[in-house]
Amino acid sequence: MDKHLHKTHPQIVKRLKRADGHLRGVIEMIEAGRTCLDIAQQLHAVEKAIAQAKKTLIQDHLDHCFEEVVGPLARDRRRWIDEFKEIAKYL
Repeated sequence: MDKHLHKTHPQIVKRLKRADGHLRGVIEMIEAGRTCLDIAQQLHAVEKAIAQAKKTLIQDHLDHCFEEVVGPLARDRRRWIDEFKEIAKYL
């Protein structure tokens, strides 16, 4: 398998490692009997970190890989690609 690295991958890995640390912390909090509010707050942080990593990965893919496949387009056809990339930010 070919290596497929982008400029944002180190940032994504850093974010996921942070989420991994938070998740381990949540497990410890549950085992220690911490309050549900504290646990829920930490779980929310984990969810946000993973969601942001996913969003960054998808946007990076659209900005680079998708562009390579589509190639140069006339301005009127380009508008649809740009609109698709823009709306994908809301996923």
